[in-house]
Amino acid sequence: MKKIYLIPVCLLITVYALAQQQIPLNEKQHVDSLENVLRSNGPDSAKANANFQLVEYWKFKDTVKSKTYLMRGKQLAAKYPYFRALAHFYEGQYYFNWNAAKAAAAFKKAEEAFSAFNTPKAHGRRAAAWFNYAIMNRDTKGYEFITRIILEKVLPEAEKAGEKVMLAHFYTQLSTVLMNNYQFAKAATYNQKAIELLQTESPRSTNLLFAYLSGVSIYCYDGKSAKAKPLLAKAKAIISAYPESVNYPLYYYNEALYYFTVKSFEQSLVSADKGIVLAKKYNQKQLHQQFLFRKYEVYGQQKAYAKARQILLDIAKDGTLMATANDKATIYAELSKTSKNLKDYKAAYFWMNKYQVLTDSIHKDQTALKINELETKYRTAENHQKIAALQAQNKQAALKARNEHLYNWLLVIGCLSLLITLGLVILNAKNNRKLAAQKEINYQQQLHELEQKQQLKVTKAMLDGEEHERERVARDLHDGLGGMLAGVKIGLSGWSNNNSDLSGDKDLNHIIGQLDSSVSELRRIARNLLPETLLKFGLEVALKDLCEFYMRDELHIDFQTFHIQKSITLSVQLSIYRMVQELFSNAIKHANASNIMLQCSQNDHIFFITFEDDGCGFDTAMLENKKGMGLDNLKNRITFLNGKFELQSVINEGTTINIELNINEDAKITNRDS
Repeated sequence: MKKIYLIPVCLLITVYALAQQQIPLNEKQHVDSLENVLRSNGPDSAKANANFQLVEYWKFKDTVKSKTYLMRGKQLAAKYPYFRALAHFYEGQYYFNWNAAKAAAAFKKAEEAFSAFNTPKAHGRRAAAWFNYAIMNRDTKGYEFITRIILEKVLPEAEKAGEKVMLAHFYTQLSTVLMNNYQFAKAATYNQKAIELLQTESPRSTNLLFAYLSGVSIYCYDGKSAKAKPLLAKAKAIISAYPESVNYPLYYYNEALYYFTVKSFEQSLVSADKGIVLAKKYNQKQLHQQFLFRKYEVYGQQKAYAKARQILLDIAKDGTLMATANDKATIYAELSKTSKNLKDYKAAYFWMNKYQVLTDSIHKDQTALKINELETKYRTAENHQKIAALQAQNKQAALKARNEHLYNWLLVIGCLSLLITLGLVILNAKNNRKLAAQKEINYQQQLHELEQKQQLKVTKAMLDGEEHERERVARDLHDGLGGMLAGVKIGLSGWSNNNSDLSGDKDLNHIIGQLDSSVSELRRIARNLLPETLLKFGLEVALKDLCEFYMRDELHIDFQTFHIQKSITLSVQLSIYRMVQELFSNAIKHANASNIMLQCSQNDHIFFITFEDDGCGFDTAMLENKKGMGLDNLKNRITFLNGKFELQSVINEGTTINIELNINEDAKITNRDS
């Protein structure tokens, strides 16, 4: 399927996909249990919490009930500071579906109120408040704002909450945002992380259902229906046991999308019709209109243009999918295109004119050309009608004018021939200029690639030379000077033992102690120069050993690894080890931190390093005019492995460093050199 068809869909799907309700699939049991809490003699805090959960359950189905439970919950929460913060959060949930401004204000109040509580549960609620606040500002601040809030606020708070299920949920939401910005590869990566967590931590849950369905959407919009099919089957296996679930419409939407992707249009219509019935039942206006848009696309593929246009007119009349200028422009453009297919040029011109008002100046010239084209066809159609009327009224005049018309047509054809010839000449000249420009661009690109290759060779030579010199110095220290010092120590010890009158000499014992400390220090230096643990046991064990080496009473180091493979080439393992060694050296020397977190993970040929400390932090602007050998070496190694380096630091709040490496790059350089 051509990817052009996903453009309007991606613009229209966002709000509902990001507003998924975290309600257990067994909804009746869930609601009954909450009602039992309200009828019991339990504490007011428990009843307030039950009321708030019912606010979220009814926010799509019945806003009157939702508000009733909100008011009751607020009354019960009045004497509990935490539940007062929770009241702001669920007030935002109540407004979520119909008043974005009030919902955003409520979620912001909730986030500020939760910041006063340093508990895992409060961190989790704060993450949810930040996320919902970002979604409510989608139309005014855009996807960049949502993405930044998720990465900088939501995910860190979710990690502090320590709930893997919650973290997986926000991975799914991030993948939805990336999908709606056409970054399908990244979206699939985050969604797969969510699926892997949920399959272990929360199988057959609502969160896992959403993750499966999100994967279906991502792969369908990316044209990879073969990957979407098994995820759709897994989603159906979960939800089929709960036929009354409020999430069933979302399943049917993805089922209709899958059938549309594989061009099973009739099956797509059947799924859409099922979803429309349930979306109406559960008052899911956004999703109901998206089902109609899906039917429009199916009718368009079937060339049933009259049905397709009527659906678009209904969508425009409803207004739910026209909340933003971009979405409205999409509907107008589709109405113009469908009217054109119906040869209704007047309507096509009308809708294209409305579309032009909403589009920005970048597309102004192209849009004007289309409008002129439609207007010309419309005027031509009107002229043909007038000519036909005149010919019917006066056939004799038409016969007399035939020769004149023939002459005029010949003249027009001659002029057109000249214009076509001139156009071909101009087009050929333009093509020649473009070809010459392209050759120049290719030449410059080749020069740039040669420079990059040369730079990589120089970097590799420098790094190899540095490691060889480290190895040589380490072996000389260990085998030469280390052996000599150890020999001197043994000799002195033996001599003192053989001379009983000297065995108690304090100065002699002090000298022997100094020799012992010197040997230990020499071995430590040799170990740093040449990590034997790395050579014997591999990268993961070496990094763990390095963390234990730097750990002390006043410094705690948390080391985490994920999927590190032993097949990484030794040179790359050594480079990664040196990077981490440099990070520890800088943190211990400058940060004055109490806690350090080192996280290393591998995804295929990409290796990730995250290094965080809670030290004094610094102003990152200082790095622009300051050069240090340690940071330069670190960046050289990252550049050599075609990696990415990101540093974030706030004074008195610590430093975070993220490194992404392509661990296949060393092999590529080696092959090119050979």
